Amino acid sequence: MDEFRYIQGVLHCEQVPVPDIADRYGTPAYIYSATTFRNRYDELAAAFAALNPLICYSVKSCQNLHILRLLRESGASFDVVSGGELSRVLEIGADPSQVVFAGAGKTDAEILQGIQAGIGWFNVESEQELENLIRLAGQTGRTVRAALRVNPAVDPKTHAYTATGKQETKFGVDLVRARQVFHQYGREDRVRMTALHLHIGSPVNTVEPYVEAITKTLDVIAQLRADGFAIDTLDIGGGFGADYETGQAPSPSDYAARIVPLLRDAGLSIVLEPGRTISANSAILVARVLYTKQSGTRRYAIVDAAMTELIRPALYGANHFVWPVRVDGPMTPPQRRCDLQLPGTQAVDVVGPVCESGDFLAKDRKLPPVQRGDLLAVFSAGAYGFVMSSQYNSRPRVPEILVEGNAFRLIRRRETYEDLVTAERVAGSA
Repeated sequence: MDEFRYIQGVLHCEQVPVPDIADRYGTPAYIYSATTFRNRYDELAAAFAALNPLICYSVKSCQNLHILRLLRESGASFDVVSGGELSRVLEIGADPSQVVFAGAGKTDAEILQGIQAGIGWFNVESEQELENLIRLAGQTGRTVRAALRVNPAVDPKTHAYTATGKQETKFGVDLVRARQVFHQYGREDRVRMTALHLHIGSPVNTVEPYVEAITKTLDVIAQLRADGFAIDTLDIGGGFGADYETGQAPSPSDYAARIVPLLRDAGLSIVLEPGRTISANSAILVARVLYTKQSGTRRYAIVDAAMTELIRPALYGANHFVWPVRVDGPMTPPQRRCDLQLPGTQAVDVVGPVCESGDFLAKDRKLPPVQRGDLLAVFSAGAYGFVMSSQYNSRPRVPEILVEGNAFRLIRRRETYEDLVTAERVAGSA
């Protein structure tokens, strides 16, 4: 599944014992496996090779420059949703003509930034955005390409906050309106509308919603072609699942087995926008136990990581497998399951120091006995982990460490108290 495994009772990232990294850089900290990133990208590329797709890694899932550079070297291009993300991929030398720019609320400055960079496509989400793109392209004298994002009214069976392909959503336009949009704007000189874009949600742990969404969209493409529009590209988005628990998500080959036959003879260039399926299992968040306590019937392990480091459990009710970094042999987990029960474990809530009752990393988990000073690993933390971290409670953001084989290096230093206030020290402010 990934390159995090127990060797003689000690969790390793690739060939490096996790305690060695914690000793060097402290806790909490994000630890990434370069090999897992590469392997997950290669697995996806191989599964969809019959379509020769443009694979645009979703920067929002994990955005560190060193990781983006690693993926670019593996063959990835990029899906961005802000001017800041675009600046990141340009900094690491990505080909802007292979970059797609999504997002429902692009500012004029961001659109102009994309036009001037020469990005491949704008994924357009509304008629007003399209009108604005036409206006700004005209001002610059540039011709740009756009893909209209459509909502196929498919339920991806995921969390309400991350379901984006239903009919009533801020993203995209419904399939009926899509045809109207092309008739109104599809022959503009400055914006070449030759593509459609899907993104039904994330994580989508079954293949059927993709089959339904793509089938509906292919029908619309056939209608648009019959109307005289030259549709040459379909961006099927991302959202493929990841194994937060062992065997939770289909493999890339499972998704491809159903999707590739739909698209092989469609006469379309295909774009994929994978994020978490590449990054989720490529990292852990390591934390140290500060205190243990009993409160009524509940037992707590209070650790130095919090919702400020990993907000997914508090925000989405997400379940991440949590386990001690050092274990006795019988406590080596045979699987990563949140309901795992081994003899000698006890129910614990793993919580952080932030002053919110919602600050937790795991609830009612059967863990081996832990005590002050022990290290815990929160697995599958590479997607929407560090990127969603914050400085709430004036907590400096944590370091990121990248492991390759038997070596590891710092790819983002731990913030300092000085970092927390530097931007607030505005010289000459009124």
